[in-house]
Amino acid sequence: MKSYEVNFDGLVGPTHNYGGLSYGNVASQSNSQQFSNPREAALQGLAKMKALMEMGFTQGVLAPQERPDVAALRSLGFSGSDAQVIQQAAKDAMPLLVASCSASSMWVANAATVSPSADTADGRVHFTAANLNCKYHRSIEHPTTTRVLKAMFADQRHFAHHAALPAVAQFGDEGAANHTRFCHDYGQAGVEFFVFGRSAFDTRYPAPQKYPARQTLEASQAVARLHGLSEDGVVFAQQNPAVIDQGVFHNDVIAVGNGELLFYHEDAFLNTEHMLAEIHDKLGRRGGRFRAICVPRAEVAVEDAVRSYLFNSQLLSRADGSMLLIVPEECRGNERVWQYLQRLIADDGPITEVKVFDLKQSMQNGGGPACLRLRVALNETELAAVNPGVIMTAPLYDTLTQWVEKHYRDRMSETDLTDPGLLLECRAALDELTKILKLGSVYPFQIN
Repeated sequence: MKSYEVNFDGLVGPTHNYGGLSYGNVASQSNSQQFSNPREAALQGLAKMKALMEMGFTQGVLAPQERPDVAALRSLGFSGSDAQVIQQAAKDAMPLLVASCSASSMWVANAATVSPSADTADGRVHFTAANLNCKYHRSIEHPTTTRVLKAMFADQRHFAHHAALPAVAQFGDEGAANHTRFCHDYGQAGVEFFVFGRSAFDTRYPAPQKYPARQTLEASQAVARLHGLSEDGVVFAQQNPAVIDQGVFHNDVIAVGNGELLFYHEDAFLNTEHMLAEIHDKLGRRGGRFRAICVPRAEVAVEDAVRSYLFNSQLLSRADGSMLLIVPEECRGNERVWQYLQRLIADDGPITEVKVFDLKQSMQNGGGPACLRLRVALNETELAAVNPGVIMTAPLYDTLTQWVEKHYRDRMSETDLTDPGLLLECRAALDELTKILKLGSVYPFQIN
């Protein structure tokens, strides 16, 4: 039976704005308070989805969330009608209103951690929604994320869904942005690679000094247990605290893996040699031949990697066994990074082509190609059980493009977030979207 790695890209929401909410994310903070263009952001994301579909990759769509999140504001003491809640928050606590309007759910690499059926004890695909409790604006996402994932992957014979881990610092979970899977074939048992920034309970692990380490070892271990992963199929590794302090807030900003290959920066991890040996040994016992490409700091500095998002790329396997690297336009704009990529594809290695995409709207808010997608490995039977409404096709692309053009503004500032009419626009758009994607009622305004 054939198996596939399907990329489900986050559809950028109507309130896409540059709120500068993510401390530790250099791009997010440096572009704070600039004007954004939600329409352009959504169309840029859709263009990438369409291009990958046309290249022959199975591509899916993951819906955005209702924003502003009025229920979250009510839980913080604001009251009255929806419009009054927004007006009160704008007057008395603008940072909370900005947080409640964040379109950060577009970065669905943080939506959940996913383990394919070949790895799990019960032979089902497992999803655990990420609690994202390090940042308030993201911690409010997981209830809707869970409902949307259940609407997409509804058949309990094939899919298992777990609630987010306890929303406390000890179990900080940022989802697939700190998770990679290595395998010989997507349908065969593989090795799941969990990267953490700190340990909540074990003081032997060093911690960064400037920026927070968002993923804990304890959260990664809990997800592995929930998914029924065997010890022989899991590797835990610590991110280098020094690179976290340079703006590497997730592992997918400094490393990316796929199939039997890890592409990483020299400074990405602690105890790198031991980690590589463990992956090599465990993958070898599962029929794979692990390979690693290390990018030397002498060729690409961490600062260049962060500014260009070289590693926040998509590493995709082609039918002939070669790999394609999807990078943002910022990589071409960085001379050292672009020269390195030219040498990489000339070296006759597994990565044979680099394709560049314009994702400026997302990049200015701190998310590149890898942030925008959640990878789900599925066999043919499981793929057939996925809600067909969320699988990208040429007609769906056209419909979603028209939907964006109809509902999205082309300019968004902090002042625009105070407009109660924005909530009505968002709800109208999402109500229509759930019909397009055949999701049913997944948003609070549709349920309550």
